[in-house]
Amino acid sequence: MPVLETTGAKILRTLEGMGGTVSLLFRGIYWFKTSWKYRREIVAQMQLCGVESLPVVMVVALFTGMVLALQTGQELARFQLQGTIGNIVAASICREMGPVFTAIIVAGRVGSAMAAQLGTMKVSEEVDALEAMAINPVRYLVMPRIWALLVMLPVLTVFANLVGILGGAMISRLQIGVSYYSFFDGVLKNLEVMDVLNGMVKAVVFGLTIAAVACYQGLNAREGARGVGRATTRSLVFSFLMIVVFDYFITAFFY
Repeated sequence: MPVLETTGAKILRTLEGMGGTVSLLFRGIYWFKTSWKYRREIVAQMQLCGVESLPVVMVVALFTGMVLALQTGQELARFQLQGTIGNIVAASICREMGPVFTAIIVAGRVGSAMAAQLGTMKVSEEVDALEAMAINPVRYLVMPRIWALLVMLPVLTVFANLVGILGGAMISRLQIGVSYYSFFDGVLKNLEVMDVLNGMVKAVVFGLTIAAVACYQGLNAREGARGVGRATTRSLVFSFLMIVVFDYFITAFFY
């Protein structure tokens, strides 16, 4: 019985957390109507999520494209098909690697910071103080973060796609022997709008997921610094899990 009780309690907590995260997300989206009033907060969050994350995203995207081109090109060269490397690299990055790797970087860098910041505000009773002053925490704290990630994650994904393709082109020319013309000719002729659209939809969903999970975990932190640490860890773990799960379902929907 103790095992069943413990298992049941964990399942209930998990379901409660999922429901609370979804509810918080929709409440944050509802307050989009006050975006202009909180434009400074939104811009500040956009800078944190987008501008400050851009260098890391570009470095990761560059080497991702380089590794993908190197490994793919070596295998294709065995069958004299290295001329098709451009469309393979571009499709792989735009469909999968660009949005997924960008989301993982943002979840680790931005999502954890959001959870830690909101968790600190919660345990230090700053959130309670906002409520005492008749300021809605969801409108003031959650909505700008959801809006910022909703906008900036697709933007970061576009940069990641471009840099990844350029990295693949560079390695294809220097180590595989495929000219830049052949590489980009394959990209332009074979990359479809649906491939790019697939990646953009993933980026939007991932952005909403990271923001909702981070804000929920932060606002539900308990027990001082230890609780803030647990909230940050849970934010990272749950964000990574949801990114992988939603990645599969979105890919299955498109293909």
